[in-house]
Amino acid sequence: MCLKKNYDVVVVGGGHAGVEAALASARLGLQVALITLDASSIGRMSCNPAIGGLAKGHLVREIDALGGQMGWLADASGIQFKMLNKSKGKAVWSPRAQIDKKNYESLVRFLVQSESNLSVVEGEARRVLTKNGSVSGVTIDDQTRLSCRSLVLTCGTFLNGLIHVGRRKISAGRMGEESSDGITESLISLGFVCGRLKTGTPPRLRANSIDWDRVDKVFGDKNPRPFSFRTTNFNPPNVPCHTTKTNSITHEIIMEHLSDSPMYCNEIEGVGPRYCPSIEDKVVRFSERLSHHLFLEPEWVGSDQIYTNGFSTSLPENIQLKALQTVSGLKNVSFYRPGYAIEYDFFLPSQLKASLETKSIEGLFLAGQINGTSGYEEAGAQGLLAGINAAMHFRGRDPLVLQRNEAYMGVLIDDLVTKETLEPYRMFTARAEYRLLLRHTNADLRLSRVGYNIGLLKSSSLNVVKKKLVFLDKEIKRLQKSRPSLENINSFLSSFDEKPTLEKLSLAEILRRPAVNLKSFVEKGVLFFDLEEFSKEQQDDLLDELETSIKYEGYIKRQDSLIRRLAQNESARIPPLFNFNECRALSSEARDKLSFVQPETLGQASRISGVSPADVGVLAVLLAAQ
Repeated sequence: MCLKKNYDVVVVGGGHAGVEAALASARLGLQVALITLDASSIGRMSCNPAIGGLAKGHLVREIDALGGQMGWLADASGIQFKMLNKSKGKAVWSPRAQIDKKNYESLVRFLVQSESNLSVVEGEARRVLTKNGSVSGVTIDDQTRLSCRSLVLTCGTFLNGLIHVGRRKISAGRMGEESSDGITESLISLGFVCGRLKTGTPPRLRANSIDWDRVDKVFGDKNPRPFSFRTTNFNPPNVPCHTTKTNSITHEIIMEHLSDSPMYCNEIEGVGPRYCPSIEDKVVRFSERLSHHLFLEPEWVGSDQIYTNGFSTSLPENIQLKALQTVSGLKNVSFYRPGYAIEYDFFLPSQLKASLETKSIEGLFLAGQINGTSGYEEAGAQGLLAGINAAMHFRGRDPLVLQRNEAYMGVLIDDLVTKETLEPYRMFTARAEYRLLLRHTNADLRLSRVGYNIGLLKSSSLNVVKKKLVFLDKEIKRLQKSRPSLENINSFLSSFDEKPTLEKLSLAEILRRPAVNLKSFVEKGVLFFDLEEFSKEQQDDLLDELETSIKYEGYIKRQDSLIRRLAQNESARIPPLFNFNECRALSSEARDKLSFVQPETLGQASRISGVSPADVGVLAVLLAAQ
């Protein structure tokens, strides 16, 4: 095959970020090359066989609402679905699914191969090429040059990747796959600042070596929700996972061999993820705990390979095995593959604009773990935005930048480009100050218009959203206006052991009572909703969204008011290469931090660590005077 040498957009890396980026740019009509070391590994789930989770599920639904693929892929390959955080308010509920990894990867490859504007190029990207401060292309395997005007780097853990199993070291991007050399050195030569991070993965167990009678089954939800707003007739399997737990003997073995762990003998220089600690870390940091839960997750339907969630480790293989064999159900367990830690290069994301384009090189975009994040969902979200903005750059159009009050994706990007990234970044609902507005059930209502305007979402999807908005507006008004008789109100409240009222309340006011929900209105014949034009999946989201809009109305209004007050700062642009060091009225720390981050707006400047409200006030005066 004759390799084409000129493309509009080139994407390096075929993981979750790279796939979303490449598909987005290609579907926007550009000629795209996806460079990968191994075409058969495109879309591979390197670590856990799951999509979604706390806040991560929100990201997946936002990706879907904009026209990305991760939600549909999860629905099509999921083998167990569950809504997490249901003990909290509905705004922070998050969907999660166990995934058949083989099916997921196969579907990703099908999508990539089916995209007419997308070419897969096998090879190793070695050097970023620039001309007059802009990207001009990339070289692969030190000899072939691919020209492009937009380049997206999504290199995952492959940049100078180094695997650790005990004191054994292996140069690799993940087990069994070569690392990527050259891109780090190329970016450093262009003036970029590089760091080193670490992540880990647990052992994969042989299913036939587990005593399944001594571990507990865990099923998903009976009537689960899909991730994609476009999924209909959703009836997925409910394949069980299993749980067991470590014990004092397990912990004793781990403590005895800490000196063999590369994390504890100074073999690893990269910083690991705070919120996904290794089993060594758990035992040391939480020494008062008598046990830690382990989840045994099948990697595909009928899998003979089991993922040991909760036992990420880089101990020597024989010690991993010895420790696990003390756990109930795992007495005779054997490995397909031991757990390991991996170190890799990343580039400080403060070197990026909010579009994920680098500040110093036009047309160069970074997405995924190269920016210091962890997780498929964070990578997919960045990849989608980078792919969109790579296309926007090629066409000379303004980039898509989502604000913190618009999407979890906006929170993710703003945190990355504004705050110091010293450890792998993971999304949580607590990071979103406007989380009451950013519910997983309203991701399509928030973002589908954006996806349609960009060109990724079809008009049929937008029309469904329009119908939803009309329904919600009509029903909210009906609930606010409908006032049953006092007798009927108190009869209804008594069925929930709620105190009677002397006022003739509206249905909306009754719904705000903690024990009352919309489902009870329907079941008791108080209300009937005409939902025939919506699918069953859409109906569930709609009724949840209607109930949440009523119950949280006061809080939502306060957050809307706060957003309006802060909007002036978010829209106040700071000129590129603004010389903060000349502003002597700013504190010394503020000058240093502002000069390093080079914020694009006054709002972004206000969120930089070390920049005080007084500094923001000084900056506002200086900008107004220009």
